[in-house]
Amino acid sequence: MKKLYGVTAAMITPFTENGRVDTESLAVLTDKLVKKGVHCLYPCGTTGEMVHLTENERKEIAETVVRAADGRARVFIHCGAMRQEETESLLAHAFAAGADGAGIVTPMFLGVDDREMTAYYKRLSSLVPADFPLYLYNIPQCSGNDLNASTVGRLAGECANIIGIKYSFPDMLRTLDYLHIPALSVLHGCDKMFAELLMMGCDGTVSGVAGVFPEPFLEVYNAFLDRDMDGMRKWQDICVCFCELLRCGSNMSWFKEALRLRGLPAGGMRAPQLDLPEEEKAVLIQKLEALCGIAGIPLEI
Repeated sequence: MKKLYGVTAAMITPFTENGRVDTESLAVLTDKLVKKGVHCLYPCGTTGEMVHLTENERKEIAETVVRAADGRARVFIHCGAMRQEETESLLAHAFAAGADGAGIVTPMFLGVDDREMTAYYKRLSSLVPADFPLYLYNIPQCSGNDLNASTVGRLAGECANIIGIKYSFPDMLRTLDYLHIPALSVLHGCDKMFAELLMMGCDGTVSGVAGVFPEPFLEVYNAFLDRDMDGMRKWQDICVCFCELLRCGSNMSWFKEALRLRGLPAGGMRAPQLDLPEEEKAVLIQKLEALCGIAGIPLEI
C-alpha cells in the first residue's frame, strides 16, 4: 500500500471573493506544490479549515486535488468530521474519487474512551477495501481526544488498512511509543523539529508551513536521505524561521497572505476567523522578503 512520506503539504482551502471554494485557484496551488517537489498532498485537514466546510465542499476539494495532481504526487484526503455519518460519506467518496488514501482525525469536542475510539476506527476501516491505506490523525490540543499508543497498536494489528498515524502534538515520548509499534508509519506535524523527527524514525512531516514554503522542508529531507547532517541543521534552522514567521499555523490567515505574496490567490478566511489586518500584512511582506533573501528562496513560487 502507498504511504505518506517525506514532505506532505497540508493544503489551505482558497475561497473566492463571494466565499465559495475557489477550485480554479486550488488546482493551480496543487500544480505548483507538485512542481516544487512535494511528495504528498493532504487537503481538507486543519490547515484546510475543515470545520468550516460543508460535506459537498469537501468532496469538491477532494476531486479537484486528485484531478490536478494527476498521479504526480500521492493524495491523501482528510475525511474526519464532527458527525460520524459525514466522516463515513467523505471516506467512501475519497476512495471513489481516486485518492491514494485517507486520513481520519479522532472524534472531536465530546470525549470518547478507548472502547469508543476503537469502535469508531474499526467501523471506518471496514467501509473501504483492505488495501486502501488509512492514517489515524491525532491532534489532541484541537480535537479534545487523544489516541494512546496501545489503542493505535491494537487498531493497526486488527485493521489491515490502518497503516499509520499523523501526530500533531510535540510529545516526543509519545512519538517514540508510536514508532515502536511494528510496521506503523509515523508522520509528525511538529515542523520546528522536522530534522530531529526524521532521525527518530518518522517517515516525514504533514506540514501546513510546507504547503506555503515547501522548499526548506524538501532541502531537509533531501539532506537526510544524503546523510548530510550539516545540511540538515542548516535547512532546519531556516524551517524554524519560516514556522515562527507564519505563526506555525495558529491562524491560517498567515498562510493565505503568504501565498498571496508568493503570487497565488488564496482568498480570505471564513468566519469567525478574520483576514490579517493591514499593518500585519505590511510587516509580513518585509520579513518574508528578508527571510527569502537569506535562505536563497524566491518569494514568488
